[in-house]
Amino acid sequence: MKKHHAPALIAIVLYKSFVASLLTVTSIALLFALKNHQVLEKFSQSYVLSSKLKIIEFIVDKLLMVKPKTLLFSGLPAAVYAVLTAVEAVGLWYEKDWVTILVLVLVSISSPPEIYELVHGVTVLKLAVFITNVAILWYLLHHLPKHGKGA
Repeated sequence: MKKHHAPALIAIVLYKSFVASLLTVTSIALLFALKNHQVLEKFSQSYVLSSKLKIIEFIVDKLLMVKPKTLLFSGLPAAVYAVLTAVEAVGLWYEKDWVTILVLVLVSISSPPEIYELVHGVTVLKLAVFITNVAILWYLLHHLPKHGKGA
């Protein structure tokens, strides 16, 4: 028998999967930039970028301005957070009891930086992410324990 998932839970799993994907791509890009910093410098000076692909030139220039140590200290936590978010999405899909605790921990970790960013400049995206995370936490605290059937 196929298990029926609430539409809100499906939306949360899709959101968490999307976030995990973005974090994975970000981590890979940062760690790739760290490992290939000299190659990126040569690439940025190449003829290919001087006439075309302005967006790639912009991204490479931004990456080259970041110190290698910063790339490492950003890329590794992004990778860890991507894995945790992916585990969270899987746990939510299977409605495991432990996932509520994981969500609480991850929201507790991510909320202070989100609030800090909002205090220093509200944007639609920052506000939307913060409200989405609070809504997910509220939903899971009120609904998932009632439906989760396994640890």
